Amino acid sequence: MDNQEIECRFLEIDKDALIKKLHALGATDRGEAVLRETIIYDPELKWRDEQRFLRLRTIGDKTVLTYKEHREHTVDGTYEIEFGVDDHAKAELLLEKIGMQPFRHQEKKRHSFELDGVTFDIDTWPRIPAYVELEGTSEEMLKAAAKAVGYDWADADFHNARWVIENKYHIPVGTLRWFMFDRYE
Repeated sequence: MDNQEIECRFLEIDKDALIKKLHALGATDRGEAVLRETIIYDPELKWRDEQRFLRLRTIGDKTVLTYKEHREHTVDGTYEIEFGVDDHAKAELLLEKIGMQPFRHQEKKRHSFELDGVTFDIDTWPRIPAYVELEGTSEEMLKAAAKAVGYDWADADFHNARWVIENKYHIPVGTLRWFMFDRYE
């Protein structure tokens, strides 16, 4: 089983223009939804500095638990294990009871498309411009998908979302407890 993510981001996109282009190319529109997430670290918060975390994510009536480990800022530098859980609140409570620390609650809007085996996730977070994340099974697929929508591969960003939010937009998301559209602290 390969748990290596192969992805990149293009920052500060024109969301409406990208959606129009994806529709014109015949991409499958998976719709837009709000994702609510809880980021969970180890009790000593070592994982936060090591770019490792657990994430409980709920979108609609589906919840998944993910372990993520950002090893390096490359197209395939993230390792992840992900599976479904039945209840976000109970999963969070279980993790808390075994010593893990629910640290940050966050949300974003995501509009997803599928084109030629590549997922285009257009993410809108609080307080930053929209960006698109491309995910597929090879770097070559991502390069072709980027070219198809008019993006220059030289502009691809391989940092994780936290790094982008903290370093490009100077929002200390790693220390925030709430990063929501209606709550920021």
